[in-house]
Amino acid sequence: MAKPSAHYLRRRPGRFSPVPLRTRRDGWSLARQCAFLVQLYLTGSVAAAARHVGMSRASAYRLRARPEARSFADAWDRVLTPPGSGRVEGAREDFRKVTDAELMARVKRGLVRPVIYRKAMIDIARKPDVSALLRLTRRLGAAADSPREAGP
Repeated sequence: MAKPSAHYLRRRPGRFSPVPLRTRRDGWSLARQCAFLVQLYLTGSVAAAARHVGMSRASAYRLRARPEARSFADAWDRVLTPPGSGRVEGAREDFRKVTDAELMARVKRGLVRPVIYRKAMIDIARKPDVSALLRLTRRLGAAADSPREAGP
């Protein structure tokens, strides 16, 4: 019986919120972020995945360390965590530390997931970030329902 490929020991990248960056020809675009996760899934090596998308290993870790890259880092961790390992998917986000402006930005950006077919990324699937929308709606509804202070 043939030994399974190494990428079968990893999980496919899930949906994530792309890291918002300035638009640059040589930067971490949405397509590069998705292609990096696909290559990380296929190779299991951060250096090889970064090299494949034309970036350095250090810049990949700098991108991951950004405060707004939590979703990208969770997708990265998901890829490198073996299926059935029992490891928790990632820490739950602290809702109090997310501003309304950040939630609105998440709603506008949405979620993305690279589509893999025959060991290659063929598309980027997009989906609205419904949880951010519901969280924002709940906050705005609570603000509207709270009694206003009486003015002088």
